[in-house]
Amino acid sequence: MTPDQLRAALRGVPDPDWLAAALHQVAAEPATIERFFPAAGRRCGRHELPDLPGWTADEAARALLLTALPTDHARYAEALYRHGDAAERRAVLKALPLLPVGAAGVPLLHDAIRTNDTRLVAAALGPYARHLAPAAWRQAVLKCVFTGVPLAVVADLDARADGELAAMLAALAAERQAAGRTLPADATDLLDRLSADRASTAAGRAGGSDRLSTREA
Repeated sequence: MTPDQLRAALRGVPDPDWLAAALHQVAAEPATIERFFPAAGRRCGRHELPDLPGWTADEAARALLLTALPTDHARYAEALYRHGDAAERRAVLKALPLLPVGAAGVPLLHDAIRTNDTRLVAAALGPYARHLAPAAWRQAVLKCVFTGVPLAVVADLDARADGELAAMLAALAAERQAAGRTLPADATDLLDRLSADRASTAAGRAGGSDRLSTREA
């Protein structure tokens, strides 16, 4: 996702002149973002954007406003998140990968993951979640399973999933089986993939050991 893609998707918003003026003003006077950010839903709409699956017009407009800041991106992102409603918080989380904030936004991810708002949890597990420590990331994935958030929203899921996550999912699957319940289909699929990868790795190691033993003999 890039600012140019956000701009292209927002060409048909109800008030494009407002958005253009707001972006210009924020670039010149950063503090004005505190006025424009909450107004984005009313001025740009809250509809889904066909060209940006998973994004709404207000989220995209708010993300653009954050990218228009000339400096202090982390400070404004935190302030807008802490004082915003759920929609504004989702926009901040989705904007984080576009901002030069390094790992400074990680506390916002932790806050979002602790909530019971599944849309906030989903927004927190986008591309910026690469900054989450492995243990926190695994717990966030498990929370998705518990709360019904589709694992498709988790960025880099297959690349980051490991044996520890597999063990956690297997334990949860056993608990649910004992209670006459099952894991969601996407969690079962992930566990199957991880188990298959682990079995393939083990077989490869065993084959290597057998070849070594043959050479030694």
